Parts: sequence; C-alpha cells; structure tokens
Amino acid sequence: MIKRIAPDKWKHFFVGILMGIVLQVGAEVVFPGRTLTATLLALALVVAISYGFELLSLVTGRGHYDIMDAVASIIGGIAGMLLGLGIYRWQFQF
Repeated sequence: MIKRIAPDKWKHFFVGILMGIVLQVGAEVVFPGRTLTATLLALALVVAISYGFELLSLVTGRGHYDIMDAVASIIGGIAGMLLGLGIYRWQFQF
C-alpha cells in the first residue's frame, strides 16, 4: 500500500538537503583529501542535528515530536551530502 508523503515531511527533506550540502562541503574544507573522514563526519552531524531537534521538541514540550521528521531530514541530508560532494569536486578538484 502506497501512502502519500505529508507536506511537512517534504519541508524536513528539503531542509535536510541544504544541511547536507553545507555540512559536506564544510567537512571537505576541514579535511581536504580525506573524503571518507569528511563524509562520515557530515553524516554523523546530519543524524545528530536531525534527531537532536526532535529530541529537543520532546524534552521541552515545544513543537511536535515525530521521529519521521528526523528520518525525512536524514534522507534529505544524505541526498544533500551527495550533491555537496559533487559540488566540491566540481569546483575544487579537477
């Protein structure tokens, strides 16, 4: 059975893409030539930030805690990391 994806999940997905791009390019700048290290660091930060915001909503009672929001952000973050890696390689590695 195919379900429609809720509009708020799309927002988290697109924010995850931007977050993934920024974190991947930033990690590539900090660790030049170490793609695996940069990628693992960016992935760890994407997961920590995505789940951290949801956990903060749960603890403080402000906002709406939904683990699927974090999952959508992480999926978007991984897509953004791929885009960020491509952008970095295209601009700085010939």
